[in-house]
Amino acid sequence: MKRTLDYPPVWLLGALAVVWLEARFVPDLIAFVPLQWAGEALFWLGLALAAGAALSFLIARSTIIPHQTPSALITGGLYRMSRNPIYLADVLILIGLSLKWGAVSGLVLAPVFAAVITARFIRPEEARLRARFGAEAEAFFARTRRWL
Repeated sequence: MKRTLDYPPVWLLGALAVVWLEARFVPDLIAFVPLQWAGEALFWLGLALAAGAALSFLIARSTIIPHQTPSALITGGLYRMSRNPIYLADVLILIGLSLKWGAVSGLVLAPVFAAVITARFIRPEEARLRARFGAEAEAFFARTRRWL
């Protein structure tokens, strides 16, 4: 059962549940309207980034599922700037909704979430890419940052 629930969206939803509970039951700790607007912008930016990155997988006809080995090494588009734009999008969504909802917990959880994603998904994905694409993957890793 653990394996079936071990996906980045599940981790993101767990973090967002904590943020939502804080926002629901604790008065706004961040009630500054410009920060709420910035949060909304970050949320939408995160959604757009995730959609654009997911589209790259669709175009390449490769799997987007983290526990599977992709059939293509995607290095163009958003992947020229970040090796993990979908995970970056997840962090932006978490921070964005935290600011929008006035919840400090999400700002604390964001680096924890990034560390969990790196350990649970990014490192194993990079190992699979190295095994499948060898020098091409190494060159991509050398020229493109992991997050930003």
